[in-house]
Amino acid sequence: MAEVWESARISGVYHVRPGQWPDARGRFVEAFRRSWIPGAREMVQGSRSDSRAGVLRGMHYHLFQADYVTVITGRMLAGLYDLRESSPTRGASESFELDGEAAGGLYVPPGVAHGFWALTDATLVYLADDYYDGSDELGVRWDDPALGIAWPPGEPHLSERDRGNPVLADISEENRPA
Repeated sequence: MAEVWESARISGVYHVRPGQWPDARGRFVEAFRRSWIPGAREMVQGSRSDSRAGVLRGMHYHLFQADYVTVITGRMLAGLYDLRESSPTRGASESFELDGEAAGGLYVPPGVAHGFWALTDATLVYLADDYYDGSDELGVRWDDPALGIAWPPGEPHLSERDRGNPVLADISEENRPA
């Protein structure tokens, strides 16, 4: 049976510790149920991301799309920041480790920026409640001190796009979540 709890720091973010059933063959994990997340929409697209140790993907956010992420293999540090103007936790940040052995999941609502730093070689699978739309994939600079996220020391490997993300103060009004 899964354990699900809402983040104490960021409203609408849910942590999931799914049920696991190991046996002599390996293990079965029930990774996601929509009923675990109050008000969640149906997930319509699944994607996989493989990262080498030291890669940082993000910080990304969506105005309309929610994501559910789980690390299948390896370990990643997740960093979150609440950008939503109307959120009671606006401006809050949180970080925690996702580990393929623990098989935990994370539900990230629209308007919450999220990034994933691969602490080891890692595979991340994510489900989305809307089909990919590049116009709804926005970003904020991963190392902006205004986010208050404690990343590991050192420079991560970043995509050119993520390297060019604006700092929080430079996000345009039309790209700010309501």
